[in-house]
Amino acid sequence: MLTHPTLDQLHDLGLHGMAKGFKDLGAHPETASLDHAAWLALLLDHETTLRRQKRFERLARVAKLRQAATVEDIDYRTARGLDRAMFLKLAGCDWIRAKHNLLITGPCGVGKSWIACALGQKACREDLSTAYHRVPRLFAALALARGDGRYAAMLRQIARVDLLILDDWGPETLNADQRRDLLEIVEDRHDRRSIIITSQVPVDRWYEIIGDPTIADAVLDRLVHNAYRIELTGESLRKKKNPATVTMQA
Repeated sequence: MLTHPTLDQLHDLGLHGMAKGFKDLGAHPETASLDHAAWLALLLDHETTLRRQKRFERLARVAKLRQAATVEDIDYRTARGLDRAMFLKLAGCDWIRAKHNLLITGPCGVGKSWIACALGQKACREDLSTAYHRVPRLFAALALARGDGRYAAMLRQIARVDLLILDDWGPETLNADQRRDLLEIVEDRHDRRSIIITSQVPVDRWYEIIGDPTIADAVLDRLVHNAYRIELTGESLRKKKNPATVTMQA
């Protein structure tokens, strides 16, 4: 068998997964009994797996998630109002494909950001583009972009991702520019893409955080009417962890 020329051809064609599979299968004598169709199927499986992994790695890198969280590591034992059945349904990501939103509220330290990042990581695994932003930094970046001509391009970039995570919104009242920024983001994504928002402030107080009644009506109408909600309670999980475990599951 012309092993090396075949490997070279597969690499030249960009079929690196098939090349690895070809090499691995050739190293196992028991695979000699496989027919051509079975060999080809196994090689295609290797190629598909490698491409999916590379796609996930690229999406996760671009997403810039704050926490290295996964849905498998979510803690259901701590009493904080997290409904396991609902969360597992959200972990399937069908709500993102349906262009729905998710609002996560609760006091400081109960795992809002971790849950949002875990769902973001799962979205990347499901081949859904994701972007994570802390709201104060996003507003600051938009303010800079407004001044140097990048504002429209930045809004277009935000609008394109399948899942936008807006973490740590509130409790400060938005200024005029921030209200317009929020309205633009929500309007661009309404019935087109999904948003996760985390906040220490209950949803029924978001109206006053936005400030302007007209803009608040427009934003909340687009955000809330098709949104799932996770309302967490309890004490900060950080108080229950020592420094060696503070970055582990939440």
